[in-house]
Amino acid sequence: MGDILSLKLHRKRKARTEREAEAEQNRVSFGRSREERQLTDALNGKARKDHDAMKREE
Repeated sequence: MGDILSLKLHRKRKARTEREAEAEQNRVSFGRSREERQLTDALNGKARKDHDAMKREE
């Protein structure tokens, strides 16, 4: 015979791991200093500007 599993317990464990994964992602996204955010924004803006400059005009 197999072990008896509690679905309620399994759902709670799954929800907890999902919340932990989301919290880790938020720490990465929002846990940066102002200078790091400004640098990232500047680099993204430059990349977007360079990409737009390479477009062909028809």
